[in-house]
Amino acid sequence: MTGVSGQIVRFALVGVVNTGTYYGMYLLFLALGLPYVAAHVVAFLLSMVGSFFLNSHFTYRTRPTWRKFLLFPLTNAANFVITTVGVYLLVDVAGMADTYAPLLAAAAAIPITFVVSRTIMLRPETPRDRESLADVAEVAPK
Repeated sequence: MTGVSGQIVRFALVGVVNTGTYYGMYLLFLALGLPYVAAHVVAFLLSMVGSFFLNSHFTYRTRPTWRKFLLFPLTNAANFVITTVGVYLLVDVAGMADTYAPLLAAAAAIPITFVVSRTIMLRPETPRDRESLADVAEVAPK
């Protein structure tokens, strides 16, 4: 698949992988004794880094530049707000189990996250933006 429809399919696949990664870390942090909101925040932040690289390479087939990396959290700002409010409402208001609430809250955030992610990842680069994270890794001292 090519074009936007292909990106949507790849975005969904990355989302499944990212959600599984997030959820596994969330359960781990719960098991380690973190309160559910703290477990959600830490797991969310860690999974966001993996999401950036998967979306860069697989979904949008673009180079992972520093500019994109620094802007990528904006793609998750709406997702973070929606999922955090959703987890709170589902657990504290609706009485849902804290182990399942994040999955339902995450589903509600998908369309907004795709639009913002696509805008950032496919924005035309300027010559100053062209330094990729791979370029920096190649010149970093070992």
